[in-house]
Amino acid sequence: MVDKVSPAAARRIALAAQGFGRPRSAGAGGSGSGGLGPGAPAVGTRQLNLALRRLAVLQLDSVNVLERSHYLPLFARLGSYDKTMLDRLTFARRGPYREYWAHEAALIPVEDWPLFRFRMREYRDWYAAHPDAEWHHAEPRVLSRLRSELAANGPMPASAFEREAERARGPWWDWDHVKRGLERMFRLGEVVSGGRKNFERVYALPEQVLPADLIEHEVPEGDAKYELMRRAAIAHGIGTLNDLADYFRIKPTRAKDALQRLVDEGEVLPVTVPGWNRPAYLHKDARIPRRMETAALLSPFDPVVWERDRALRMFGFHYRIEIYTPAPKRVYGYYTLPVLIDDALVGRIDLKNDRQAKVLRVQSAWREDGAVFDVERIVPVLHEMASWQGCESIAVADRGDLARELAGALGVIAASGA
Repeated sequence: MVDKVSPAAARRIALAAQGFGRPRSAGAGGSGSGGLGPGAPAVGTRQLNLALRRLAVLQLDSVNVLERSHYLPLFARLGSYDKTMLDRLTFARRGPYREYWAHEAALIPVEDWPLFRFRMREYRDWYAAHPDAEWHHAEPRVLSRLRSELAANGPMPASAFEREAERARGPWWDWDHVKRGLERMFRLGEVVSGGRKNFERVYALPEQVLPADLIEHEVPEGDAKYELMRRAAIAHGIGTLNDLADYFRIKPTRAKDALQRLVDEGEVLPVTVPGWNRPAYLHKDARIPRRMETAALLSPFDPVVWERDRALRMFGFHYRIEIYTPAPKRVYGYYTLPVLIDDALVGRIDLKNDRQAKVLRVQSAWREDGAVFDVERIVPVLHEMASWQGCESIAVADRGDLARELAGALGVIAASGA
């Protein structure tokens, strides 16, 4: 029985659980970063489904400077694939995946929707306790009108609803009465996602897109948290209470009972990881690879790095996305992607897709202090990324301690203002 796991083994376990170290397709970008030849299989619906089920949750984000975030974790694990194929799986009105606040706004298997009824109840309690919270406020008459429009017209995006003359202005995205009301009902499960069109969420009444047995299915809160913690343990492979609880954004104090039940049933095994300074839990079926061979660029919202304390503890990687940091105060760049080589995060590269010029722009490139970074390992990944994004060339700006070396490996000149 395993009772102690080295930090290096813990990294390999976590990455293997997330689907790294498996053969990648040649994809649209040629040989891909996995070093496979032209005969490697293309990514199809089966491979996408397997990856989605392994992740269990795929976070959404609207930033599109490189690519919308939910496309990137699958590229990191599988290589080039047809994004329209993923859209058909995830954004179809009656498809196998559904959107909810499962981590942040995220895609989950449609059958998992009832597991989050406890969260819907938590939102309901929160609204009851904060009736005047400005950006959550929605008047009952507005909610009634929105339900009526959905019942009469079927699934609709927020932009298609009739607007009243006045707007309720406030913080965040300057949401009006319609958007606030829809978001409130979405959190409460009174409306559900009917897919997305041009990345705009389509809202629907549950009976318009969900099977009746799913709508009627009630999962007790304790059982739901047990199941979500179980899935988090599978997806992470190894982690602390906080790691596993964060996967589906369950408060750790409310996840303890579920974790103890998993331990009692032998689903997870208590282990120690030197340097973690807190108890760790290993899923009973987790693979423990002797080595990890991979090269990938990670989305800022990839499960490997989305819990920043875990990334620091496991990889020694201090990561903060700088989208909301004023440009003069940014250290690394607007949209830096962590660079994964084998079982280490060795650097970060700020990427932009210049769609008009068809250029993939490396706006900065940095090596982590003390990291061994073989730039030749990431060059094929960048070429594949460029091809996948429809770019015809790669340009490198002379910013960051890795920029010139990376430019040389790519056969370009690191230019000021590139």
